[in-house]
Amino acid sequence: MNREVWVVGAGLAGCEAAWQLALRGIRVRLFEMRPEKMTPAHRTGLFAELVCSNSLRGAALENAVGLLKEELRRLNSVIMSMADRHRVEAGGALAVDRWRFAEGVTQKITEHPLITVVHEELTAIPPGQPAIIATGPLTSESLADWIRAKTGQAYLYFYDAAAPIVTRESLNEEVVFAASRYGKGEAAYLNCPLNREEYEHFWQELKDAECFEGHLPEEKTIFFEGCMPVEVLAARGRDTLRYGPMKPVGITDPKGNRPYAVVQLRPENREGTLYNLVGFQTHLKRGEQERVFRMIPGLEKAEFVRYGMIHRNTYINSPRLLEATLAWRDTPGLFVAGQITGVEGYVESTAAGLVAGVNLARFVQGKDLLVFPQTTAVGALLHYIATAEPEHFQPMNVNFGLFPALTAKVRPKFRRYQALAARALRDLNSFLALNP
Repeated sequence: MNREVWVVGAGLAGCEAAWQLALRGIRVRLFEMRPEKMTPAHRTGLFAELVCSNSLRGAALENAVGLLKEELRRLNSVIMSMADRHRVEAGGALAVDRWRFAEGVTQKITEHPLITVVHEELTAIPPGQPAIIATGPLTSESLADWIRAKTGQAYLYFYDAAAPIVTRESLNEEVVFAASRYGKGEAAYLNCPLNREEYEHFWQELKDAECFEGHLPEEKTIFFEGCMPVEVLAARGRDTLRYGPMKPVGITDPKGNRPYAVVQLRPENREGTLYNLVGFQTHLKRGEQERVFRMIPGLEKAEFVRYGMIHRNTYINSPRLLEATLAWRDTPGLFVAGQITGVEGYVESTAAGLVAGVNLARFVQGKDLLVFPQTTAVGALLHYIATAEPEHFQPMNVNFGLFPALTAKVRPKFRRYQALAARALRDLNSFLALNP
């Protein structure tokens, strides 16, 4: 058997898969079409470029994604190592300086002696070639056609959107104020407060603003609920935003007053010169973004260094096609990883890449493939994508609802989540002791 394996795609999942293979002494040929051929969302040729938010979400173990991060650290994840190294203050979340993070991952991967990087578009996997498809939700049309032909069924799809980024120096310092929700962590977030009149005027203009529809060919546009465009949320009702990205709970201004609604800004880089409009992913036209978002108090003269955007995300029907090991059921040696499997989120994509890399290495070495315990965050997530109802399969973030129940009832919910996390880490340690 050819001991050089292929990994297609140098995003979070692909880089993690390549790293795990190389750690186990397997030679890797890593294919990445950028920068020779770009996607609608990427801006550079760097590996692991974050095209949406720079946040990897909650950091605490009582949060399922925080638990998943800790599991990845214990599994020697290169993505988590670089995220921890290039983190920026974000209260209770782990956010990164996106460019330093991507540069760090790129350097680690390209400098590894067992990883050869090939900058070209791969359109098919030859029969018998051990490989991981980790091309993500922006898989090129040619490779997507090959996968579609192999699956024998139509793709599922949804649309994903990114939020605008503005410069700190363009903000109105007389209006915005620093505060984290409920005072958690340092006051890293900047907040733009709105009174009732300001909110209702903004809501009306946002709801009626003109969207860009130029690359949304399907008659029925399906958005992932966890990344809903802000204008789509606004169209659902007058107060939807106040119970979503503009919720004021836990936020007080310097005078001790709670705003009627609030827009939070999260730092994009370590220097704090760029800020992301949290929860304001959008597919409004650029001119409309400037007009409507500058109605937010504090953003009257905002300078947009990146506009919000929308792109087509594609994923396969994993319950029909994949095992919980991420192996393709009818093609030995072929694995799939990342968001194309239906896991949703940066950390979840990394976890899928890690498991695919570990299991492809074991396949090449003639070892049994590993199925992680369902009581762990990694195992619960991959169990879902392998066993969900195929007819209604949708992308999924890791969450404690995917975990098996505890043997005894634990209340309140915070304590239950702590107990689930403690069990997960115990079971992961036992699992790793049996499968070094």
